[in-house]
Amino acid sequence: MNSFFAYFSRLKFIKRWGLMRNVWPENDAEHTLQTVAIAHGLAVIRKEIFHEPCNPEHCAMLAVYHDASEVFTGDLPTPVKYFNESLHEEYEKIEDMARKRLLETLPKEMQNSYKPYVVDMEKDELWSLAKAADIMSAYLKCAEELNAGNVEFKKAYDETKKKLNELNLKEVDWFIEHFAESFKVTLDEMD
Repeated sequence: MNSFFAYFSRLKFIKRWGLMRNVWPENDAEHTLQTVAIAHGLAVIRKEIFHEPCNPEHCAMLAVYHDASEVFTGDLPTPVKYFNESLHEEYEKIEDMARKRLLETLPKEMQNSYKPYVVDMEKDELWSLAKAADIMSAYLKCAEELNAGNVEFKKAYDETKKKLNELNLKEVDWFIEHFAESFKVTLDEMD
């Protein structure tokens, strides 16, 4: 029996932002979908706006599996993950083991096709855009929570905004300038 896709489908059961009150709870599957869309968008921005070679579909696929290891580890809250350097290093080892374990749930004949996305994504030249999309998704979640009056997300909003700025990626800056504000308005105000 091969359980890769059954494990992957369990992302919907993994709650994000576990230490915080949420106006709108979010699970890993929802976060992954948004991260994929943003990663694809950032790659399209690189290709079409800045006229640099880029494969948006490949970038999107890096984002598809960016949190897949969490089907084994759960979503460790950021304050815990970064509590100290040794804990962070150990958690990275655990994530790596979980990624390898997930890859092994595929038939051997399929593993080489999935390995770049499930295990080795951080080695890819487009990983910086996929990781930026992951941070952008968190930033937009924080913005939505703040907009709904949930001040519990203020510090997370400030920290994710700082992380995005520190990336120094023109694609991220362009995305923020052209898309981020729309997450702060109502449906009627979007037109």
